[in-house]
Amino acid sequence: MARRRSSTSPASVLAKAYERNFKAMTRATLAGGRKLAGQVKRAAAQINRPPPGPGDWLPGVALGPAGARRYHLYRPPALQLAPGEKLPLMVMLHGCAQTGRDLAVSTRMNRLAARERFFVLYVDQDRLANAHGCWNWFERRSGKADAEATTIMAAFDQVAMLYPVDRDRVALAGLSAGASMAALLATRHPLRFQAVAAHSGVAPGAAKSATTALSAMRGKHMPPVLATAVGKAMGAAALFTTLPPLMVLHGDADDVVSIANAQSLADVWATATGARPGTSRVLQRGQRYPARLTEFRRAGRTQVLVCEIEGLGHAWSGGLGSQPFSDPRGPDATRMIWAFAQRAFRENKPTPVSAHSV
Repeated sequence: MARRRSSTSPASVLAKAYERNFKAMTRATLAGGRKLAGQVKRAAAQINRPPPGPGDWLPGVALGPAGARRYHLYRPPALQLAPGEKLPLMVMLHGCAQTGRDLAVSTRMNRLAARERFFVLYVDQDRLANAHGCWNWFERRSGKADAEATTIMAAFDQVAMLYPVDRDRVALAGLSAGASMAALLATRHPLRFQAVAAHSGVAPGAAKSATTALSAMRGKHMPPVLATAVGKAMGAAALFTTLPPLMVLHGDADDVVSIANAQSLADVWATATGARPGTSRVLQRGQRYPARLTEFRRAGRTQVLVCEIEGLGHAWSGGLGSQPFSDPRGPDATRMIWAFAQRAFRENKPTPVSAHSV
C-alpha cells in the first residue's frame, strides 16, 4: 500500500512559497499601477492648470504621423475683434524636461501676448516618444524628427482653423531641443512662418541620431551644408531662398549646448538665403548681461540676427528666476523675439492689389 505524500514535502513547500510570492508581486504591481496612474493624473492636471495671469488656457489634441500631441492655446483676455479681424500667432516649443506650461511660466510670453494682442500656441512632447520630454529633432535617420515636425504642423493647422489666426503673421520660437525642432520645422515648412527664433539650439542637419546629437550639442559636428563646396552651397541657397528670417539667441556660458552652434546655425541660414554679415554691436540695459548682436542682411533686409549673451548659461534669457532653465539677468528674450517677429511681419506684409493693377 502506497504511503500518502506528506503535506510538508519539499514540492508542497515550494508551491506555497511561490503562491505567497505571486500574491505579493500582484499586490505590489497593482499598488505600483495605482501610484503610476496617480502620477500621470497629477502630471496631466499640472499641464492643464492655467499659468498665472489673465486670459484663457485652451487645451487641445492634434493627430499626426508621430501620434497624438497635446497642446494649449493662450488667448488674450476680453478679446473684442472687429469684423474679419485676425490676430498673430506665436508657436512656442519647450526644451527637455519641460512642458508647454513650464515654458509659458518661464518666458512670460502670455503676459506680452495679453498686452500686444496675439495668440500663443504651446505644443507638448509626449514622454512615451522621449522619456526626457525632448523633441526628437536629431532622429532624422529613423524619420521620427520629420514625423514630429508634421504633427506640430497638425496642431498649428487645427488652431488656425478653430480660432481667428492671421496666417500671414505666424512666428515660431523654441528653447534648446525646442529651438532645434523650430529650426528644422522652418526648413520643412518655410512658407508657413514669417519669423523663427532659436534659443540655445542646434542647426538642422547637424545630427541624424541620438549619438550624433550629443556631438552636435558640444559643437563638434558641422551641418553638411557648411562642409560642401561653394557651388553646392549656392545650389542649396537657390533652393531655400524662401526661409523665414531667423533670430539666434545663445549664452556663452552654456555648458549643455555649445555656443559654437549659434554661429553654425547662423551660417546655415545665411548661406541658404544669400545673406552677408554686417558689423556687430554690443547691447546692454541696466545691470543685465551684455549681448553682442550681429545681423546678416540681403537686399536691405535682415535674414539672420545673432544675439550672443555674455555670462548666460543654458537658460531662457530674461526669464522668470524661480523657474529652471531661466535666467532673469539676461536681456529680455521674450520682448526681443516678439520685436523681431513684428519687424518680419511688416516686411513680409502682402501688397494689396488695386483695381488699376489688374
